[in-house]
Amino acid sequence: MKISSLITNPDDLLALTPEELAGYLLEYLHLLTPSESSLFNRYNFGISDIVSDYPIEMARLCQQALMEAWSILERECILVPKAGDYNNWYVFSRRGEALKTRTDFATFTFSNIFPKTSIHPELISKTYPLFLRGDYETAIFQAFKSIEVAVKKAAPELDQKLYGVDLMRKAFNPDNGPLTDMKEPMAEREALMHLLAGSIGRFKNPTSHRHVPITSASETVEILMFASHLLRVVSDRIPHLQYAPQ
Repeated sequence: MKISSLITNPDDLLALTPEELAGYLLEYLHLLTPSESSLFNRYNFGISDIVSDYPIEMARLCQQALMEAWSILERECILVPKAGDYNNWYVFSRRGEALKTRTDFATFTFSNIFPKTSIHPELISKTYPLFLRGDYETAIFQAFKSIEVAVKKAAPELDQKLYGVDLMRKAFNPDNGPLTDMKEPMAEREALMHLLAGSIGRFKNPTSHRHVPITSASETVEILMFASHLLRVVSDRIPHLQYAPQ
């Protein structure tokens, strides 16, 4: 079986990052027949003819790229040395047996970069499933909506018809906002109001009214971490309410 059964064009193979190519390699290895099991030897795999369908001038480059992908699968404990063997034979780990396709591998990779241990607990349930599906815009919208809901619950004396930027400017008004810490210097109070209002205006409102193409998992994580920090700021302002997000 040739790798061209999954990636027809060698230029496409070389354009993939090692992590992306690792997903294809994982799928390829799961498709091997018992007679092709010799490819589970690292040495055999490195000299195999699985790229022989490609032009000879491209085959060597593609084989090296596939070795990079093999290393990714090792690093992620998907391919592991065969127990009791010292001749470069490998097997699928339990994780590797569970991950069978490039889509499975992509989902696994995304789950690894999601900051479960440091993000606000309220945001995990609201954003993690969306993040795994690649629905980044909705995940970001839900994160900043959670901030809005927290502010409304923390300041029930405000007009409940207030939303978005207007709500943040009222709640954190540097002169009389119910969530403003009057012990802070005026400049810091003003800065926090602008920070909350600006973040809602930037990250929540656009996704409410138009399509915002966010395709980067790492960029999404950065934005979600920012939302997490803001939600902690809101939570810290209302300990007496024992705020429990819903």
